[in-house]
Amino acid sequence: MKRKLPLILATLMLGAAQFSPAQAGTAVFAGGCFWCVESDLEKLPGVRDVVSGYAGGKTQNPTYKNYERGGHREVVKVDFDESKISYADLVAIFLRTVDVTDAGGQFCDRGFGYSTAIHPLDDAQAKQAKQELDKANKILGGKVVTPIEGAAVFWPAEDYHQAYYKSDVRTLTRFGYVTRAEAYKGYRKACGRDARVKSVWGDEAFKGIPKAGS
Repeated sequence: MKRKLPLILATLMLGAAQFSPAQAGTAVFAGGCFWCVESDLEKLPGVRDVVSGYAGGKTQNPTYKNYERGGHREVVKVDFDESKISYADLVAIFLRTVDVTDAGGQFCDRGFGYSTAIHPLDDAQAKQAKQELDKANKILGGKVVTPIEGAAVFWPAEDYHQAYYKSDVRTLTRFGYVTRAEAYKGYRKACGRDARVKSVWGDEAFKGIPKAGS
């Protein structure tokens, strides 16, 4: 499979346009299974696109089979319209869609590669991310373990991972020979992701996301 070029998450060029990532409305989050984070954030008003990938490690061209060994996490890159949703709001919503109290992974997915993190693209984003983390920590009584990481290289995941949650391609899974969308719904329910988020956040859990598959 032909690999896409990495996106440098710093004050560099994105594509052919010369502007900073913050001005372009770009955010990078690690929240466990990137299918789930992509599904959650792509439905938000103002979000233009969400790409699943890997970031934070030291190896080149990580794949689904080796990304964690290279020190990477599963992440998503979110492109958004800042006139419709702010970076701070994106951070606040993201935090309320994951278990920010779990340092060992997310839900049924265990290990560093599935742990949570925020990758600010510049100092302004880092300041806003810290403010939102502080607010979350106050609400949850100091239990938040999600870190703010430094600049990283974003590597897009393999094509079959993109938009997995809504794909009608059929595949053989533990749920049978079903579409990827159906497999995703089964996986999300089996992992208890939504129930766990509710148990952590209570009424603070984000309610604006349609149920998986809707």
